[in-house]
Formats: sequence, C-alpha cells, structure tokens
Amino acid sequence: MSKKTEVREKIQKDLFALADPGYRDFHAKLMPTISKETIIGVRTPALRNYAKHVEDAEIFLSDLPHAYYEENNLHGFLIEREKNFDTCISKIDAFLPYVDNWATCDLMSPKVFRKNRTELLEHCKRWMAEKETYTIRFGMETLMTHFLDEDFKPEYLDMVASVHSREYYVNMMIAWFFATALAKQYEATLPFLEEQKLEVWTHNKTIQKAIESYRVKEEQKEYLRTLKRKKDGTWQ
Repeated sequence: MSKKTEVREKIQKDLFALADPGYRDFHAKLMPTISKETIIGVRTPALRNYAKHVEDAEIFLSDLPHAYYEENNLHGFLIEREKNFDTCISKIDAFLPYVDNWATCDLMSPKVFRKNRTELLEHCKRWMAEKETYTIRFGMETLMTHFLDEDFKPEYLDMVASVHSREYYVNMMIAWFFATALAKQYEATLPFLEEQKLEVWTHNKTIQKAIESYRVKEEQKEYLRTLKRKKDGTWQ
C-alpha cells in the first residue's frame, strides 16, 4: 500500500467515525450539486477541530480528487492553516478546479490573506476571469470579504458587475456581494440598482438579500423596495 493510499484510508476512517447520520440527511438537502452518497455527515466544528490534528496533511492535499464532500471541506480547512501567502495561493489554485459546491467554496478564508491585500486583489481579478463556476465564486467571495471595508474602491463594484454568467451559484454570489456592499458602502453601491447595471434576477435578488439584512437601515430598505424590476426572460 502506498503512503498516499494509507493516508487517504486513515482520514476516511476517521471521518466516518465522526459522522452524524441525521446531520447527513439534513445537509444533503442543502447540496443539490453533489450526490448524497458522497456526504458522510460530519458537522463543521468537528471537522475543523479534526483539521488541527491531521498528520501527513501535505500528502492528503496532493491526493486529488477526493471521494467525499467532507474530504473537500477538510482540504479547505487545511489550506486555511497555511501561513505562507504564495504557498497558500498555490494550494488554492490546485484545489479550486475540484470544488463542486458552494459550501466548500465559501468556507475557505485563510488568515494570511489579511496581510497581503495588494497581491490578493490581483488574484481575485484572476479567479473572477476564469471559466469554472466555483473559481469565479471564490474570487468574488474573497473580494467581498476583504475589500468592502477600509480598502474599498468603487471600481471593485464594477469588477463584479462585469461578470456575466448563466450559473446560479455565480449569480447568487453577485447578489450577495452587492447586498453586502449596500450594507457597507451604500452610497457607492446604490447607483448600480438605480441605473439597472445588473441583470434582472441578480438585481432583484440583491434587493431581497439587502432587505433581509440587519445591517441595512430601514429607510434604505424602503427605498430599495421601490427599485424592484419585472422579470424579462433573462437566464432564469
């Protein structure tokens, strides 16, 4: 048995030992893009804690693709622990083509990103220009997480608005990005709705998510309700 196979089988055995069948059934309903048979049912806190104790992590990270959803999430948690920025980016680039669901995509938020914002911005642009659904989504999610506060520039809104896709999980992230931007940079973001720069579905989903947010003021929500658009036969 090779070392890679040995590491894989040990980790899979450990993950099944942590499984919660009831949670598996519940979580499978949230993951329509993947087969239920690939979901073990490990709760996120238990999986994150397990990531702290994985031996031979580098061997596991090199063993792609993984068979199970939790293996992919574990992979993401292990990447988060990488302290060297360039190495972290390399590991993310190697992994993103294998990401097949929104949850695995969205859980990766390495702390090392916070200390390398200039370089990170260029990688966000690169990821958003790719073709794979979850690579694009990861680029936008990273931009949303790190560049809507003190490092914000209006051009970041244009970057996301310029992404055009028929993929649900890309368009949902665009809506999430703009709803978050309304909460954090309302005056700069509002014209994108007033001037109808987003596709109809994404425009309306942005408003819906902003109205549901506790971070958006009530008077702002009232005005946003007046900006809803009628469907016009776009991608949905």
